[in-house]
Amino acid sequence: MRRSAAVSGPVEFQAQCELEVPTRGPGFIDITREATAFLSEIGAGQGVLTVFCRHTSASLTIQENADPDVQADLITALNDLAPRNRGWVHTTEGPDDMPAHVRTLLSDSTLAIPVAAGRPRLGTWQGIYLIEHRDRPHRRQIILGFLGQAARG
Repeated sequence: MRRSAAVSGPVEFQAQCELEVPTRGPGFIDITREATAFLSEIGAGQGVLTVFCRHTSASLTIQENADPDVQADLITALNDLAPRNRGWVHTTEGPDDMPAHVRTLLSDSTLAIPVAAGRPRLGTWQGIYLIEHRDRPHRRQIILGFLGQAARG
């Protein structure tokens, strides 16, 4: 194992914005570009980016961004893990509602991503995604936050 030296400094500022994401039904929506633009706009340096989904039937994940087949296979896996026809008790909002809640439970509603030099420290093939779990289009609200230091220069 190898660990880099720790880098520390004062927390200079925080910033936050709301991102509204239109969806077309089940699937992955890449929001990496919007998150990176937020960091650039606020002049972020080193710190932490938080991404929070304000819904219980949509979620967030960090996943591969190179091969769209990964996303197709993940949707298949989620359909297998939380099928619509399981006989759910909660059906008030339709047969896709309770499976959407289970799928959110299996993924995340909040992500914390390290930031260095104003950029998220994602891996080579990683992207930040909103996952829509409902059948019909929605307008999802995502809160982007930053806590850290301003860019130097």
